[in-house]
Amino acid sequence: MPEGDTIWRAAERLRPALAGAPLQRFDAPRLAGDRPRPGSVIDDVEAVGKHLLVHFGGGLSLDTHMRMTGSWHLYRTGERWRKQRHLLRCRLVVPGWEAVCFSAPVVRTYRRDGRANALGVSENPVGHLGPDLCSPDADLDEVLRRMEAHPEPGTTIAEVLLDQTVAAGIGNVYKSEVCFACGLDPFTPIEAVEVAQRRRLVEVASRLLRRNLATSRRTTVEGPPGSVAVYGRQRRGCRRCGTPIQMVHHGAQARSTYWCPTCQRRPL
Repeated sequence: MPEGDTIWRAAERLRPALAGAPLQRFDAPRLAGDRPRPGSVIDDVEAVGKHLLVHFGGGLSLDTHMRMTGSWHLYRTGERWRKQRHLLRCRLVVPGWEAVCFSAPVVRTYRRDGRANALGVSENPVGHLGPDLCSPDADLDEVLRRMEAHPEPGTTIAEVLLDQTVAAGIGNVYKSEVCFACGLDPFTPIEAVEVAQRRRLVEVASRLLRRNLATSRRTTVEGPPGSVAVYGRQRRGCRRCGTPIQMVHHGAQARSTYWCPTCQRRPL
């Protein structure tokens, strides 16, 4: 699943081509909600956590969530697509450009003023999310308040970091890398993690996400581009101590968690 930095980069690519441009054509074969009309001006393109939003004049917004399969591409008019057309989930055509979303399982629109769309849905699909840690002005104190209010005792810190209602943007990679950077066992219950340690986790997550906003070769440790501490390194030696990295599928959605059993410990 793309993480917050990937969606941020996609929005940065799309924005110069789309923002301020009139919509010439809109295709979305599986759209849930109202269709933007040709001639509508695109106000902005925005990344919010793992959601990519396109805002149209008049208050309508397009929300796409990539899950495990989706991606946005930007093409010059007439340029050959790099994916097959049957994978198209949404296309925005503006003068000189085509923005195409492939394979995304969630393509829907909503109204920013809270009015119901054609399906009778008025909820803002990103209104429940926590602060976006890719943003330079993310409210980290609010993230800590949401951690404190987490309703389920015994929930592991790995699961809390993935909870987009606590903080938006963290996925499996950053969850694992942040816990390693902070020397914390990812299976530690949230109530056993002191406030100072929680703050450090959030600060490190924000720093690592923002460090990778301008590159697709995600890097979390010193080394060549693409170097990571634990993610995807199952059975390979820890870069710090040499202990083989372990991985389990963890939590209600069986998400992969990587960690070093020597360098990462539960609080005493």
